[in-house]
Amino acid sequence: MNKTNQTHEIIVSGIHLDLTPSLKTYVHEKMERLFRHDERIVRLRVELECDSKHDVNHKFVAKGHVAIHGPDINATAESEECHKSIDLLVDKLDRVLRERHNQSKVKRNHPHSVEFDGVDLPKAI
Repeated sequence: MNKTNQTHEIIVSGIHLDLTPSLKTYVHEKMERLFRHDERIVRLRVELECDSKHDVNHKFVAKGHVAIHGPDINATAESEECHKSIDLLVDKLDRVLRERHNQSKVKRNHPHSVEFDGVDLPKAI
């Protein structure tokens, strides 16, 4: 699939949150898991948000956007801890990419047959 020396574009941004180098490294390590499913991933964008004004139980929100050939994938995960919300986000994106990858394999390996019963086909000249 992907070569190990190839670097992937992962954009990490924080909203109302200071991003430490260790937090960025944690996000990069977790998001590398997603590249094993599809080598056509163009870019991953992760937004980490700390919202202390609304719900106390869901203080940290992690939003993920996967730019891929075809329709892009968006997901959101909320929890009371920042690392836990990142883990939940990676699990969601992993599940969606796995389903999408399996769908394309099924469509490729089992094409639908076309029925021509009762249809008048044009004659070749």
